[in-house]
Amino acid sequence: MANSESVVDKIKESSIPLRSPADLDPLIQAIGDADFVLLGEASHGTSEFYAWRAELSKRLIAEKGFSFIAVEGDWPSCYTLNRYVKQYNGAAPNPREALRDYNRWPTWMWANEEILQLTEWLHDYNRSLSSKSKIGFYGIDVYSLWESMDEILKHLEKTGSPELETARKAFACFDPYNREPQNYGVSAAFLSESCEEEVVQLLRDLQSKRQRQLSDNRDEALLSDELNALVAVNAERYYQSMVRGGPESWNVRDQHMVEALDRIKAFHGQGAKAIVWEHNTHIGDARATDMLEDGMVNVGQLVREKYGEDRVYAIGFGTHRGTVIASDEWGGEMITMSVPEARKDSWEDLMHRAGAFDKILLFDEQDLSLSEPIGHRAIGVVYNPRRERGNYVPSVLPHRYNAFIHIEESHAVSPLNQEVLHI
Repeated sequence: MANSESVVDKIKESSIPLRSPADLDPLIQAIGDADFVLLGEASHGTSEFYAWRAELSKRLIAEKGFSFIAVEGDWPSCYTLNRYVKQYNGAAPNPREALRDYNRWPTWMWANEEILQLTEWLHDYNRSLSSKSKIGFYGIDVYSLWESMDEILKHLEKTGSPELETARKAFACFDPYNREPQNYGVSAAFLSESCEEEVVQLLRDLQSKRQRQLSDNRDEALLSDELNALVAVNAERYYQSMVRGGPESWNVRDQHMVEALDRIKAFHGQGAKAIVWEHNTHIGDARATDMLEDGMVNVGQLVREKYGEDRVYAIGFGTHRGTVIASDEWGGEMITMSVPEARKDSWEDLMHRAGAFDKILLFDEQDLSLSEPIGHRAIGVVYNPRRERGNYVPSVLPHRYNAFIHIEESHAVSPLNQEVLHI
């Protein structure tokens, strides 16, 4: 890029060294009275991303009254953790047990030491709060089709609910596919063997039940049934669109995450405020990347469009070099991999050249000096460090995020009780 040195100078001028939690003060101040704070990550396996998101979340909860954390995880497994931090009867007896349901690949995303520490903090913080004020922890992703159906049936059976037969009928439609989403997607997309009508009706029934049950609408077990049913509805759509290819499956997934977020926020009542933990590709506004040209939307864009730019504050994360937990194939072994130094003239390289230390960069969207699309590294759960070129997303960073946290040298997350290979 022709203007790289001017960008480096601007980063030097605008960035704040990040050495301790106290250095987050300007960022907390910049967040102001936003209702949504979206916290990203450039990978699903970097310790510093988890640790700094946890520090930010603690302060947002304690100082600004945020109501819950919603993450790129499954509703059923996150609800097990939620029950523990809220000290529900019958909840897990300790934080490690609270993480036991994170057993579907990639397990390291949430079953790690960094989340264990946050779980302990949430549990302790909630001790002094009333039952209606306790801070929640929820998964808003779409992948848990069968697990969500299991949880609905389990709760409806336990409570003797009249919706049990409707649920059994809806889920019987999925029985022939042996819990294989790909099998269902092919049948629904190409053979017109869809279960959509059945699961949509169940969602309507469970939503109506929760709205009838209590005038204050605060029974979280009923919310859990409703959100599990929402997963079933949108997972059905997701797996159909996935086998067809194109951007639709991505859009279905991110639209589901926003719908889930909306329902959780509404459940917590007027004035509720949400913290969201997801990959940068979800929380950074898609319109500031080449996703726009591909017809893709994401959580960051949709929440900004729905609630207004001034109600949403998005923080991206990145690293110049280090190590990361990932795999070399979908469903493969967990590996600690080296993250090579950032490619020349990428955002991560420019951050490094502006000073080889961790830093916070606060953006002014009106400042045109950083308005050029520049490559920004994105590492998935499947990663090949030798093919770095394809891991960079052209991004106008001040339009994609409100702020950015740069980690000069990052380290792999610490999975719980799992064997990790090293390469």
